[in-house]
Amino acid sequence: MLSYLLFVLPALILSIYAQFKVKSTFNHFSQVRSARGISGAEVANTLLRRNGMSGSVNVEAVAGSLSDHYDPTTRKVRLSETVYGDNSIAAIGVAAHEVGHAIQHHQRYGPLELRHKIVPITNFASNASFPILLLGFFMQSVDLIMVGVLLFSAVVVFHLVTLPVELNASRRAVVQLSESGLISSGEVPMVKKVLGAAAFTYLAATLSAIATLLYYLTIFAGNDD
Repeated sequence: MLSYLLFVLPALILSIYAQFKVKSTFNHFSQVRSARGISGAEVANTLLRRNGMSGSVNVEAVAGSLSDHYDPTTRKVRLSETVYGDNSIAAIGVAAHEVGHAIQHHQRYGPLELRHKIVPITNFASNASFPILLLGFFMQSVDLIMVGVLLFSAVVVFHLVTLPVELNASRRAVVQLSESGLISSGEVPMVKKVLGAAAFTYLAATLSAIATLLYYLTIFAGNDD
């Protein structure tokens, strides 16, 4: 229990704070209208045209809040209801971030390509690691615990790859918005705050995964004696 509190609890608290931070920041800047008065969907379509992807990547609305994402399999930028038709700083920042992923895909950005390739492995490892660890713990099987640890290591690798992908998409978003004149110089810091809060959630998730892996390693070490 002590090792769990030492490794996992701080990361869990950080993750909860990160979720609170992104929601509060998004809600705050959702009340700040952009100077150009353009919606998230208009921003996305404008940036796609600017990068020569208007014919190959589509923009569509999806249900929910903060459910925005880029789908590489269908080549669609999916924007949540709170972003698609809204003209706030938060909306245009999130929309530009998702277009940043589309640009990464278009340019065959290495870390994004790697993330796509390891998704099936990560999904399997994420579902299988804990049951195998639990079984190994109750059976006092070092071999099973080691398999569980190795599987969860794949989850950690996925988070480590995802973090630079997300940070890069945010950097691209700010550059695209600035160079296209969709935001003024005074709006740049506000967009950065929105995207920075979102990036913090990925950092927290990465640290949480690493902390969990360290906890699992302590279990392995304790059963290997």
